[in-house]
Amino acid sequence: MAGSSFGRIFRITTWGESHGEALGCVIDGCPAGVSLSEEDLIPFLDRRKPGNSSVATSRKESDTPKILSGVFEGKTTGTPISVIIYNSDQHSGDYDDIKDLYRPGHADFTYDSKYGFRDHRGGGRSSGRETAARVIAGAVASKVLSELGISVEAYARAIGPIEADLSEYSRSTVLANATAMPDISANARALEYIADLKNKSDSCGGVMECCISGMPAGVGDPVFDKLDALLSQAAMSIGAVKSVEIGDGALVSKSLGSTNNDQFKATKKGITKKTNHSGGILGGISDSSDIIVRCSVKPTPSISRTQKTVNKAGENTDIEIKGRHDPVIVPRAVVVLESMCAITVLDALLYGMSSKIETVKSVFNKM
Repeated sequence: MAGSSFGRIFRITTWGESHGEALGCVIDGCPAGVSLSEEDLIPFLDRRKPGNSSVATSRKESDTPKILSGVFEGKTTGTPISVIIYNSDQHSGDYDDIKDLYRPGHADFTYDSKYGFRDHRGGGRSSGRETAARVIAGAVASKVLSELGISVEAYARAIGPIEADLSEYSRSTVLANATAMPDISANARALEYIADLKNKSDSCGGVMECCISGMPAGVGDPVFDKLDALLSQAAMSIGAVKSVEIGDGALVSKSLGSTNNDQFKATKKGITKKTNHSGGILGGISDSSDIIVRCSVKPTPSISRTQKTVNKAGENTDIEIKGRHDPVIVPRAVVVLESMCAITVLDALLYGMSSKIETVKSVFNKM
């Protein structure tokens, strides 16, 4: 299977299946000398792991990471960092009744079409369980970025029809709320909405957003490797994401040049913009404003009501999905978006360090 690696210098490869013995991540290109331990990874994994709240699947996984390589005496060595997580609460039998049926909204049919074979136990590589490995890499990337004064923070902007008031934004609120919304009132209303959907054996989608602050101007490559193009690829690689917006996103189609243009101004801190409709990126290159990435997430496809489908023999039939599933994916996917954005901007920063001879000389002269 191709497509399990991402990045050019800070490059990650994830491996493992939902109901396999373990899953993990190999991170190549991390600079040496970064303080790193399993304890640095756990807060990220805890935000993603199942069984933590009423809006998540009841599957219980400790998601305890074990660093196998690339770290010595608490510091990264510059060699590949390999991390493993063992699965411990797989209920593979929940899928026996539907192993020959194609679940609506899932990758069962397309995996069979491509490979002629698939792991029916929770979807294998197509399962959201795979994202635990991404979060490991995101935790490492965020650790490196924090040393550069760059922060990456994601949150749930909307759950179904309920939107958060971003003027109430608080990072501590995002981390404390079960929905990952930055608004206490919206969190309460969303929990009621989700509870009602669970009673109806249904699910919902939502919107998650990530803000990257502290990025200097000049990061990103024009044409095919634009920073917004790479961020879009990173976000779209998350299983349930169906659209990605940068800055004002789709709203620009209804705007005017006179209002959409971000006018520049000179300040004591340098050149800044009066507004940020562009979402921090112009011509595929960062402009030093906050980078805003917004994603629309589809409803959880696994719902416990009878649906129409087809089996592997091509016969029409009904399907009723059992097992433990999230009524909404957004709250646990927020940290996955945050991780993918951190991985992307760190890779872009490292890749861009050769774009000016002055930068090359400054590094060379210190060698």
